[in-house]
Amino acid sequence: MYKTLIDVSTLSQNYQKSDWVIVDCRFSLADTAVGYQNYQSAHIPGAVYAHLDNDLSSPPVTDHGRHPLPTPQRLAQLFSRLGIDEMSQVVVYDDAGGMVASRLWWELRYMRHEAVAVLDGGWQAWQAAGLPTNSGVEQNEAAQFTGRPRPKWLVTLDEVDSQPLLIDSRGPERYRGEIEPLDPQPGHIPGAVNLPFGNQLDANGRFRPNDEMKAELQDVLGKISPEAATFYCGSGVSACVNLLAMAHVGLGNGRLYVGSWSEWSSDPARPVAKG
Repeated sequence: MYKTLIDVSTLSQNYQKSDWVIVDCRFSLADTAVGYQNYQSAHIPGAVYAHLDNDLSSPPVTDHGRHPLPTPQRLAQLFSRLGIDEMSQVVVYDDAGGMVASRLWWELRYMRHEAVAVLDGGWQAWQAAGLPTNSGVEQNEAAQFTGRPRPKWLVTLDEVDSQPLLIDSRGPERYRGEIEPLDPQPGHIPGAVNLPFGNQLDANGRFRPNDEMKAELQDVLGKISPEAATFYCGSGVSACVNLLAMAHVGLGNGRLYVGSWSEWSSDPARPVAKG
């Protein structure tokens, strides 16, 4: 069972197995149609597509950020449509350092499906290895997904102030409030520390050595247990890269504030910190 990361070599030896489900999550915030267009042009053979806005997000229920978390019922319907059941080994990939794929990884694990891994290096690594691709649109036979949510993994707006540790996963310039390209106002939630999700990746878009990631994560966590740490970002997407890294190095499972900065900053009455 692969539960965190998987390399291209291992995937290339297994992707044709009937109980493996491959999901392409390529997506661009700048052009929300381009990910699906790229999937149609070329993708890993057998891969189905999941769209960040239309599939991995939904109308707001638990949160009101830019990418609200679907209800457990909607997630179960999505996973069933993708062909995922309790016996499936799922592999997810994107072309953005695992940012969007990690969101699907987290959602599956939130719904208690453990056998899901992110392709290390993503689409670029598959291409660089010269491995086969398909074009067009593929679909799996529908399955019956029966997972249940882990509510303790999810932090909602009214719980943010009571969290012992908030970890902002955005880039340092956005954390410090020097720029804000997407959300209502710049800055960060008061008291939050910064661990950019990009710190987990090397120059080739692959995850850094385990000992390096673990040391940095432990330094940020300090005396707080991983299970008590709450990660957020702009809209509950890139923070999942940090959660993936923490699970991969054996530190355990943190919590996700899905509404993230896009929800927090939408109300000018809420406090904002800068610097």
